[in-house]
Amino acid sequence: MVRKKGSFILCGVFLFIVWNALLLLFLWGRPPTGRLGDGAEPGEDWGVAGGRDLAKELIRLVEEVESELATQKKLLQQLQSHRSLWERLGKRVMDRRNGGKDLPQPPQIYPALANIDQNIQVQPAHRKFQGYYKISRHYRWALNQVFNTLSHSTVVIVEDDLEVAPDFFEYFRSLYPILRSDPTLWCVSAWNDNGREGLVDPGKADLLYRTDFFPGLGWMLLKELWTELEPKWPATFWDDWMRQPDQRRERSCIRPEISRTLTFGRKGVSLGQFFDQYLRYIKLNTEFVPFTKRDLSYLVRVKYNEMFEKEVYSAPSVKAEDLKGGTLQGTGPFRVQYSSKENFKILARNLGVMDDLKSGVPRAGYRGVVSFMSRGRRIYLAPPSGWSHYDTSWS
Repeated sequence: MVRKKGSFILCGVFLFIVWNALLLLFLWGRPPTGRLGDGAEPGEDWGVAGGRDLAKELIRLVEEVESELATQKKLLQQLQSHRSLWERLGKRVMDRRNGGKDLPQPPQIYPALANIDQNIQVQPAHRKFQGYYKISRHYRWALNQVFNTLSHSTVVIVEDDLEVAPDFFEYFRSLYPILRSDPTLWCVSAWNDNGREGLVDPGKADLLYRTDFFPGLGWMLLKELWTELEPKWPATFWDDWMRQPDQRRERSCIRPEISRTLTFGRKGVSLGQFFDQYLRYIKLNTEFVPFTKRDLSYLVRVKYNEMFEKEVYSAPSVKAEDLKGGTLQGTGPFRVQYSSKENFKILARNLGVMDDLKSGVPRAGYRGVVSFMSRGRRIYLAPPSGWSHYDTSWS
């Protein structure tokens, strides 16, 4: 974190951004596993049995709280170790772009712990989504606190169920100048939606991309963006709302080849959606990449687009069955072309990448192209040459 008037403020790692919502929704907000008294033994008074069941339910809730607290303690210890690493680096590494001055101080960590009224009234049809309403309200409160109350200009959000890589802070610090200077960017994310083992190049931990899909799961935004979004912040489903054209406004995020965060949160408001099939297999980067010493100007849109389109559309076009059959010759890259929403979904499933689209944008996609590894070769799942825009009906 640089001081308020410095050139860079990496001010916040929200360790418990949805802590209150989790406890309310999954512990105190849940009904008992059965009706009180259902376990009454023959001849036992219903009230006695009900009291016994209530005691069991309370014990179960306490055990869940203890388990969750243990998880949070582990995460706090891990992030504290990364803070120490940042401090050590700051003493010995010089920032050449900043006239030889020392690296910034370590980021300030703001656990989002507060008593927030989460008694949200929703339509009967949305009762099962109440957790999403609570999370959206919590995000709004927390971001207002950091930007408006604490007057910081930049924040990195880390949900409470994420593990971070050794170069997590280095990654965000190096990309701050580009986020600040390029108006075609609106976030930096530590997450690759298709970052599973086998779909990423383990030898390219320093490889970064632009993406039109908002990844979340460890991401940096500027106060200017929050000033734009806060007045229309949604009551629920904030992340999908971020992916809509009215919010994205043709802006992109930066994301890595190998994720700098890893989620261990199978239990959540999404009830494990995608976790068992995708998220549990995401590869977390383990090596430290000195991004602040790298020239990252290739990520600026004009330069990036020229390089990206040449790389994608000069690659030989192949069929997915040839790729899966192992009959292709050469080291790649190769291009697999799709022509419709249904065609994209079939190919994505066959090739092992995520097949859902939000407002027409594929996960990790840029200009309609999804980049990943298959059998050790770089593959581009791409629309025909001349792509111009996303079709929002592809959702």
